[in-house]
Amino acid sequence: MFRGCLVKTISFVGYTVQYGCIAHCAFEYIGEFVSCSGPSMEPTITNHDVVFSERVSRNLCRIQKGDIVIAKSPFDPKMNICKRVMGLEGDKVCTSGPSDIFKTHTYVPRGHVWLEGDNLRNSTDSRSYGPIPYALIRGRVCLKMWPPHSFGVLAESPNDGRIL
Repeated sequence: MFRGCLVKTISFVGYTVQYGCIAHCAFEYIGEFVSCSGPSMEPTITNHDVVFSERVSRNLCRIQKGDIVIAKSPFDPKMNICKRVMGLEGDKVCTSGPSDIFKTHTYVPRGHVWLEGDNLRNSTDSRSYGPIPYALIRGRVCLKMWPPHSFGVLAESPNDGRIL
């Protein structure tokens, strides 16, 4: 009796560890679901939208200008940010705000990307903290999952004119 219960318990723990390892690998190397909060990506992604962030593009260095990415915040490593890639290494990017009279530009250094929110007037992004290292990118957002009426591929940037 005791031995049968012990065998079942060990078997259950073994399966739990196996499935836990599979789930960890899936979330770490394939993708994850992310709940976005804040107004910086409106109107493309609004508060409490759920998106799917795939990790394969990041691992294969396939991030392109215009992609929306999930990255670690350069200020707080416990927090993730959701922004659009506006410049890759070597690109010339506009560093001024939308209402600035004089436009300023800079170049993105090697191994970095320039990120901006779609809601330029209400976004803390690379215009505030500069280019971020490519290594801080966690994944590329490819689908909006929630709410159901807006399920699908994400829209183009409302700020396409800012991509040089």
